[in-house]
Amino acid sequence: MTQTAPTDWISRWQQIARRVRVPLGFLIAALYLFELWRRAPRPSAVGLSLILVLPGLWLRGYAAGYVKKNRELTQTGPYAHTRNPLYLGSILIAAGFAVALLSWPVAAMLTAMFLIIYVPVIASEERFLRSNFTDFEAYCHRVPRLIPRITPAHPPGAKTEVSAGKFSFALYLRHREYNASIGTASLYICLLFLRPALGLFVHVPH
Repeated sequence: MTQTAPTDWISRWQQIARRVRVPLGFLIAALYLFELWRRAPRPSAVGLSLILVLPGLWLRGYAAGYVKKNRELTQTGPYAHTRNPLYLGSILIAAGFAVALLSWPVAAMLTAMFLIIYVPVIASEERFLRSNFTDFEAYCHRVPRLIPRITPAHPPGAKTEVSAGKFSFALYLRHREYNASIGTASLYICLLFLRPALGLFVHVPH
């Protein structure tokens, strides 16, 4: 009985996450545009956001060149520092765009999205990895779930140069991680030019 309860909890939460993911994404986008219409972003805040957004993009791209989904337990590259570098990169990017607008409502909605969407996804993925890879538990003891460790954790007995792995640009392209850069660039274009463009047709607050 104690073994089935967590599984049921994860499954139910996953079902909810799948249903609300798209509507919640549209809601956050609408809120972001409303906040952008309500007040002009400060250039200093937009510049400061790059401190979070650029490392987030780099981390996602770096991770995409290592991970081989459902085929092996990736423990090299960024996965030697954190078990979820892709999600950590997404969190950094989202936090950066909240900083760009200096908007607490946007920050609160993004936090809610992380709790509703990412938490059950991470739990589900860990359950899959635990059931399919015998060394996952040992990996969990070496590498934290999200907040990265400073030094890489190599599997016991592995040579450093081998366990470090190698970035694959082909994997990066296969995972279409370049879409994250395209989406980020589009959002920055909105931050810089959408509000002045709207001002040509409708009144925007100053």
